[in-house]
Amino acid sequence: MSRPTLADLPPPPSYEEIIGKTPEELAALLEGDPRQAAQLLLAGARYGLVEAQTTYAQLLLDGRGVRRDPASAFAWFKVAAGAGSADATNMLGRCHELGWGVPPDTTQAARLYREAAERGLDWGQYNLANLLARGDGLALDREAALGWYVRAARQGHAKSMNLVGRFLEEGWGISADPMAAQDWYRRAAEGGDFRGQFNHASVLVRRGEVGEAVLWYRQAVAGGTSGFLRSMAQNLIQQPQPELRVIAMEILVSCRESGEPADLFAYGRALLPTDAAEARRWLGRAAAMGHAEARTLLNGLGLAGRWAIWRAYADRFTSAIRPMRR
Repeated sequence: MSRPTLADLPPPPSYEEIIGKTPEELAALLEGDPRQAAQLLLAGARYGLVEAQTTYAQLLLDGRGVRRDPASAFAWFKVAAGAGSADATNMLGRCHELGWGVPPDTTQAARLYREAAERGLDWGQYNLANLLARGDGLALDREAALGWYVRAARQGHAKSMNLVGRFLEEGWGISADPMAAQDWYRRAAEGGDFRGQFNHASVLVRRGEVGEAVLWYRQAVAGGTSGFLRSMAQNLIQQPQPELRVIAMEILVSCRESGEPADLFAYGRALLPTDAAEARRWLGRAAAMGHAEARTLLNGLGLAGRWAIWRAYADRFTSAIRPMRR
């Protein structure tokens, strides 16, 4: 069966066809064939529809339905921002901050975030607060950062809710208020932020409500990024509650599939108290891939540890020469 091409798609819709569609019809088209959605949005963008310009730019940035093209995404965000879109202005800031289609420039990013923030966009407020909190692209100002997080949080921005909680817990830019922090963590968790879910679960553990905490930790696992999950596993594996260590091991098992030495090491180290032989096997694989801490740990385990290193090197050598024998 031949691979479908753009020629298989229907012709792009006219301006009248696009503006004549109901929101439900447009949503159905955008959730369908990504190529057809991209074609629809490109047509709308060329007709000057600002929402289409912003959304098409996002498709170009993600490579969804079209070839990934950050430079073209930046150009379309710029067109939409010039037409008054606060969302596009914020995304121009992201492009400048992260170097998407343009050289990185956090000073320019901060200017664009502030413009979007002052127009009331929650994501612009959140992104501006992040730069203020780090002193990146402008002067460090945690009090101002907190003010912007609060403004975004009051609009229902869950990530900002979690950071308001963190500022209140740590006393950054404001007097510490652990009780208020706990409430913000709960609100962030209920709003769907995985870091808020983790922080809320940790509060519940301290209260002795481990069963409820497990539910929130599992929600955090479902939504968390790979880097966050690695950090989460390292935290939970050290907890005394067996239910939490089970979650940690589940994360580590999933992460080890990456094949990265750090993930193999983390999994092997966690196994040591319960299955030393299996732990040595995974630590050996990490050591053979150059993980210095794995090698040090195995050398400290005596002859069995050094044997694990040798065997892992032998396995890698065998795997490397096997294709040559065919």
